[in-house]
Amino acid sequence: MVAGSGYAQVSEPFAADSTHIQKNDTLYKDTVAASDTVTIGNISIEGNYRTLTPIILREMAIKVGDTLPEHDLERRLEIDRRKIVNTNLFITVDMQHFVDPQDSTQVDVRILVKERLYFVILPVFELADRNFNEWWYERNHDFRRTTYGLFMSYLNLTGRADRLTLSAVFGFVPRYDILYSVPYIDRQMKTGITSGISYTTNKTLPYRTWKDKLDYFNSENLNRERLIIYTTLRRRNKFYDNHLLDMRWVSMQLSDTLTRLNPNYLLDGRKTQNFFQFTYSYSYDRRDNVQYPLRGYRYGGQVSKLGLLPFDDLNQGYLYGWYNRYLPLGKKWFFNTGLTARLSMPTRQPYAQTLGLGFRRDLVRGYELYVIDGQHYFLSSNELKYKLFSFQKTFPWIPVRQLNTIPMTAYLNSFADLGYVRNYYPELSNTRLGNKLIAGAGVGLDVVTFYNLIIRFNYTINGLGQDRFFFQVGRSL
Repeated sequence: MVAGSGYAQVSEPFAADSTHIQKNDTLYKDTVAASDTVTIGNISIEGNYRTLTPIILREMAIKVGDTLPEHDLERRLEIDRRKIVNTNLFITVDMQHFVDPQDSTQVDVRILVKERLYFVILPVFELADRNFNEWWYERNHDFRRTTYGLFMSYLNLTGRADRLTLSAVFGFVPRYDILYSVPYIDRQMKTGITSGISYTTNKTLPYRTWKDKLDYFNSENLNRERLIIYTTLRRRNKFYDNHLLDMRWVSMQLSDTLTRLNPNYLLDGRKTQNFFQFTYSYSYDRRDNVQYPLRGYRYGGQVSKLGLLPFDDLNQGYLYGWYNRYLPLGKKWFFNTGLTARLSMPTRQPYAQTLGLGFRRDLVRGYELYVIDGQHYFLSSNELKYKLFSFQKTFPWIPVRQLNTIPMTAYLNSFADLGYVRNYYPELSNTRLGNKLIAGAGVGLDVVTFYNLIIRFNYTINGLGQDRFFFQVGRSL
């Protein structure tokens, strides 16, 4: 730390790499107290034109009046800076500390933030298939299989990090959504609530999985309607652990034709399905950057019951768990590994609620074109990365300050995944990938850029001997 009136700056507006602070210890390793200590004097925040100051201070472990070992100050400030970044309220977060010229044992902290563009109305143009690769390879990149409409999001509506979202999309899968989320509803700023409604209709949809591929029924008539009404409570007692309670009501109606094609869609030839669902989730997240982590770890679990009342049309439950570890290997090398598992019961389940590998982000890379149905599964993912470059460019001629700073970081990576799906009724899907270990590996390039957008280019080979290029745009979890 510089004595007198000088200052030291901890600044890394984008991504997670901070080797200038990391050195030999991991970011989250506790350090031994030193004999030289400093006291935190004033904490000031600049650039938060809309965001209320307590929302930012809530993320910080360091408080006014705290006494810290001098050698540990920068590490503690960097951890707090990354927690502010992970609110996703800001494009950049810089943290500086100044030594009081009258008292060298007192340090003032200044936080400089650049807020995101909070209110957006955007046109929607999306693929209706599970991912870009399925649309490109399996659906002949048919532009009729797209949705279009409008999306409106007002993040930080009242300066409390709350969000109002409205969307209306049409085309292949019409969908209407409304959501409002408040991160804190109590004085302690630990409990938040989210409520929403989602209504979806389908004319063309997958009515079964056959040979580990989705089998679609094409029609000009309405074949499925689904309505979901939900409320979610979130509780964050400490900085890194989160509790979630979700209650929802789900209603689904099928056409006669879809029911005849697959009587197991809702089981026993049913045309309607109505039930309440209760879910509890716990997660502990100490990653340096939630969008593209390079250091830290996370773990968690989820238990859910589908069908709570005697008159509900479903009686099912599942357990879901995950663990991920992110390790810097020195200089520009990074490694991460993860394990995900899901158990569900009973073994006889409606097709609509049977979930294996291939949906969400749970898949063995190399099998992006496959859906492996089953009641239980596990997934192991491993990745080695090398950072090619990282820079941030500001364009002053762009008048909107939330849009004139563009960061970009690129990583070369190699990966190897392993998975297994237990399917108690393989004859229903004629599976050849269920009930056996499957593996995939490959190399790729990740580009992380504006608003944490991640662009991935992967070349993979799977256990079937198939090799392909795959492309993905989105965000990491």
